[in-house]
Amino acid sequence: MSKKYIATPSKTKELLTKYKFSFKKSLGQNFLVDVNVLENIVKHAGIDKTSGAIEIGPGMGALTEQLALYADQVVAFEIDQRLLPILKDTLQDYSNVEVIHQDILEANVAEVIHTHFKPGQDVHVVANLPYYITTPILMKLVRDKLPVKSLTVMIQKEVAERMAAEPNSKSYGSLTIAVQYYTEAKVVMTVPKRVFMPQPNVDSSILQLVVRQEPPVHVENEDFFFKLVQASFAQRRKTLRNNLFSYFKEQYTKDNINEVLETIGMDGTRRGESLDMAEFALLANAFYNIK
Repeated sequence: MSKKYIATPSKTKELLTKYKFSFKKSLGQNFLVDVNVLENIVKHAGIDKTSGAIEIGPGMGALTEQLALYADQVVAFEIDQRLLPILKDTLQDYSNVEVIHQDILEANVAEVIHTHFKPGQDVHVVANLPYYITTPILMKLVRDKLPVKSLTVMIQKEVAERMAAEPNSKSYGSLTIAVQYYTEAKVVMTVPKRVFMPQPNVDSSILQLVVRQEPPVHVENEDFFFKLVQASFAQRRKTLRNNLFSYFKEQYTKDNINEVLETIGMDGTRRGESLDMAEFALLANAFYNIK
């Protein structure tokens, strides 16, 4: 049985030759050629016969095939037209797969979920994401507040660590806060570069994001909250006070900033990486409420 799987070096090479396919660096194409890794991804994602799965960038269908074996229904978004005939070939035995030729960043994913999955069905995003566009894709999916339970994605190891980071670590930053505001993030496994064709320059990690029903903190204004978080990390070596001075100089005076810090009892000589999300919310709300 395993010989028939798409995710083997020999089968992948056979398809590359058959379709005269060449990898496009601009699309970040690195195909997985290890069935065990794929089965682990699907297992970590919690996919079963009651689940719907959304995949982004199916490539030749290696992960799609595993999702089709375990899930009720799979919808895959593929941007590269050259891969459509290959996917039609490799996935012909799976009647529960729909491939949509569209850029995920331009797609109305909520509409796709409504159209392709059963009402109330648990839907999970599972994908091997191109490194160059990981963050925009994930931020779109979590900010759109889609009816999905989780996102289990293979991404660059360093980016996964940033998204799942804790305060007071060098990986912790504005991206951490943005992701963890919407989801609970954890790295579930590391994947060596040797299981890809062609091999990328770096190792990957599987990051699992479980979508929160409600954010973990109350903020008066989400846009302002994220702006303040970015300001606090603008220059990591600078103190919180100095970063806020630089970023908000058109909006607030130094006296305003010192007064807010004093009112909420926050030490302005701390650095952004030492604040947890609750402290960022406290700070953002205090500034936002200045009249």
